[in-house]
Amino acid sequence: MTTSDIAATPVAANAARYDRVTMTFHWLTALAVVILFGTAFWWNALPGGTPLRKWLQAFHISVALLFVAVFIGRLVWRWFGARKLPSANTGAVARLERGVHRLLYLLLAAQIVLGFALRWAQGEPFFFFGLFSVPEILGPSKDWEKIFEPLHNAVGWAIIYLAGAHALAALFHHYVLRDGVLRRMIPGRA
Repeated sequence: MTTSDIAATPVAANAARYDRVTMTFHWLTALAVVILFGTAFWWNALPGGTPLRKWLQAFHISVALLFVAVFIGRLVWRWFGARKLPSANTGAVARLERGVHRLLYLLLAAQIVLGFALRWAQGEPFFFFGLFSVPEILGPSKDWEKIFEPLHNAVGWAIIYLAGAHALAALFHHYVLRDGVLRRMIPGRA
């Protein structure tokens, strides 16, 4: 692998930036993933039935419902309005980059479906910040809960690992390759 396989020239990488809507969706997604993972991680360290644990679960569900809207908005924007930028990478690294992005989208979609399925299987209501509830589609089922819960947890960890690798790659571009790739997704002045 040569240097040209890792990154394009700094001029090519700096040529354009993502539009503000794309940046907003990207950073809202990152924030939601951190909050959702953090709340789940935190409540699992608490004894069952405690008020803080119940509050964290309720907050997690409300943020998850917000995330569904962000995710759908992000997909629609990506398909119909987003500025498409060429990869800063070439060859195998460019294919790996595309694969990681597609896998992240797939995992995020799977996590949404698994989250809904798990909550319905648990037989507990979904409340959005106490304002309204999501209607129940599936009835409670301990058997399904035993399937959905470990899947939801495994996909959550996979998202964290993959998003972490994505962030490390962005930092590698910024601090080692110094090619301007990270600046394409940072709001503000170029």
